Amino acid sequence: MKVLIVEDDSSIAANLCDYLEASGYGVDVASNGNAALRMALAEAWDAILLDLSLPGMDGLTLCRRLREEAGRDTPVLMLTARDALDDKLAGFVHGADDYLVKPFSLKEVGARLGAMIKRYRGQVATMELRFADVRLDLSTMSVERAGRLVKLPPKCLHLLRILMQSPRRTFTRAELESQVWGEELPDSDTLRTHVYTLRRALCGPGEADVIETLHGVGYRLVAGGDDAK
Repeated sequence: MKVLIVEDDSSIAANLCDYLEASGYGVDVASNGNAALRMALAEAWDAILLDLSLPGMDGLTLCRRLREEAGRDTPVLMLTARDALDDKLAGFVHGADDYLVKPFSLKEVGARLGAMIKRYRGQVATMELRFADVRLDLSTMSVERAGRLVKLPPKCLHLLRILMQSPRRTFTRAELESQVWGEELPDSDTLRTHVYTLRRALCGPGEADVIETLHGVGYRLVAGGDDAK
């Protein structure tokens, strides 16, 4: 999933980036309102984290223009130091889906972000993904196979979540590269290396491979692993 962070404080933006990337999100950052509006309209985002006090265009105006002028319903979580009730109400009036006051906990940002995206996608009922004996807890971004904890680096975690959201669907290499790395596409061997790392982590002794390679096409999850290559 892709998240746009709109924040002019570089230290806050960096902390958010590090935390969300470690949780498996694809992240990009805009440091002023005008650039943020262009980026928000240029591609599809799963959510936007939006500061209110921005150079160029304030967050309220940006959110209003997204909703009223561009007709975008991308979920927006406003992050701001303004804690007065009128400020919060103004955020919702201008189209925000949720509102969090600084200073905030990164864990709370992650929890609110995940819940907001699930509401938008109609996935409120489930907090986990399961395929065969693999379980991905979406609230903690932890992975288990047959009860065994599986530790994954951020990109592999993101890759697994994409595959588990549409089991047995074949994802092309181009799709996976775009969803995991965004516009900064990796070299030709990077995806292959991450799939190999993911396989090694998921497959313990005696466990079948759940990732199938369709040579020249892409990858998919398979239930029994009988056809996995």
